Amino acid sequence: MNIVVGLGNPGRKYEHTRHNAGFMTVDQCAKGLSVDIAQEKYNALIGRARIDSQEVILAKPQTYMNDSGRAVGAIIRSVYADVADLVVIHDELDLPFGAVRIKIGGGHGGHNGLRSIIEHVGSSDFVRVRVGVGRPGPGVDAADYVLSPFPAEERQALPDVIARAAAAVQAIVQEGPTRAMNMFNQK
Repeated sequence: MNIVVGLGNPGRKYEHTRHNAGFMTVDQCAKGLSVDIAQEKYNALIGRARIDSQEVILAKPQTYMNDSGRAVGAIIRSVYADVADLVVIHDELDLPFGAVRIKIGGGHGGHNGLRSIIEHVGSSDFVRVRVGVGRPGPGVDAADYVLSPFPAEERQALPDVIARAAAAVQAIVQEGPTRAMNMFNQK
């Protein structure tokens, strides 16, 4: 079983912000699989789906970004999943807007959602789908930047970016993370 978690903040205020790239990707995955992510469980909105023969839990933690690990840890423990079966989708400042990359393991890189997950699951050995949002300009605080909406030009390109991130998730489930990395991490 794969657990696919999109990181973000709940509520309309944050709906279209850079920090919600993970939520947007999980919503796209759910749409493609004709699944509702509406069940409230484990401090998250979840839905269950199948990708080929693989059972997948799609989740959007409702604990706010900085406490995402509480929901993720609860899901993993309740379904007896291994950390290696966890796929976390998140915004990434260190990638230019529009880039989608897959990574296995690593640190949190200052991302509070990843920090919380690592704390709660006791490991950083999970798969990440990193959705590039770029760095803020000089004098702009990173927290303010990720909590702000995408500008018009990026908003136009966003559906394609989110579709590629959702395709990366599907490739991870179908092909495994290493093969998916070879498919999506090309320069």
